[in-house]
Amino acid sequence: MSITQKSLAVKIVIILTMLLAVFSTTSARPGTSARQTVVAIRFAVIGDFGKSNQYALDVSNLVKGWKPGFVITVGDNNYPNGEASTIDVNIGQYYHQFIYPYTGSYGAGATSRRFFPALGNHDWNTGNVQAHLNYFVLPGNERYYDYIRGPVHFFVLDSEVLEPDGNTSTSIQAMWLKGKLAASTSTWNVVYLHHPPYSSGRTHGSNTNLQWPYATWGADVVIAGHDHFYERISRDGILYFVNGLGGHATKYPFGTPVVGSKKRYNGDHGAMLVYANTTRMTFKFITRTGVLIDAYTLNVQPVSVKVNRDLVRQGLHNVPSFRNVVPR
Repeated sequence: MSITQKSLAVKIVIILTMLLAVFSTTSARPGTSARQTVVAIRFAVIGDFGKSNQYALDVSNLVKGWKPGFVITVGDNNYPNGEASTIDVNIGQYYHQFIYPYTGSYGAGATSRRFFPALGNHDWNTGNVQAHLNYFVLPGNERYYDYIRGPVHFFVLDSEVLEPDGNTSTSIQAMWLKGKLAASTSTWNVVYLHHPPYSSGRTHGSNTNLQWPYATWGADVVIAGHDHFYERISRDGILYFVNGLGGHATKYPFGTPVVGSKKRYNGDHGAMLVYANTTRMTFKFITRTGVLIDAYTLNVQPVSVKVNRDLVRQGLHNVPSFRNVVPR
């Protein structure tokens, strides 16, 4: 082999080695392996949707058109009283493709669990939620539970006063959430429930029982429903959403804006589309006719902020602003 050929062979080996390094590693963030790939998820959020009508149909068609990985709900899944006789027509008729196992009468269900509902007050109207528990197969005790999808850890609460484990900041349920958030190693922690801790609604408004120290405990986002409008609120260094335009015909009016209220809308029904990876999380509210009403992005901050956040979880530091919040 000539000197020229040897030189060319060495160059080829170097190039191949460099390419292998590029394709076998990704840039790592604190607490992740250098070989961990970035996982992205897309999911929909619907609230106060459980009523068989044209609005619910339109919103469900909007959501299905997005082809989300899964759907979460912030309660009032089954109007008016959470009864077994209405649950399939109010939920399965529109979202059976996401439910697993699905035993209703509207077609095939999903092959894995892709529908994660929170309970609302209307789901409790019979005095219990047995119809809901019989219809769905969910993690934990099925009233409040958690699960992980991609870079997001979800925590589902039962905010109703009839919840056996309570709905105050010192309740059994709250202590469960505090412990789970402290143990979370996910990039994002999302809490969702029905009654909004903060809301500018004139009909219902803020629920002081549910103004738990979510930020201190480690949450990044809290999503609720109950008031039939859309609202984005920034306070305690995290985001709060109210999303109750999923299908009930009545849209609710706004009162005096609460501290931190940034966006309010009650013009038409719709849903939220959320995208998340290990560097950012984007929230959009879109109407049933496809009009984008709001879009907001959270970006992960450097390691120093992550350390501060861990200190907050241990009660050793004041609450910081965990994320850079960037409008899109």
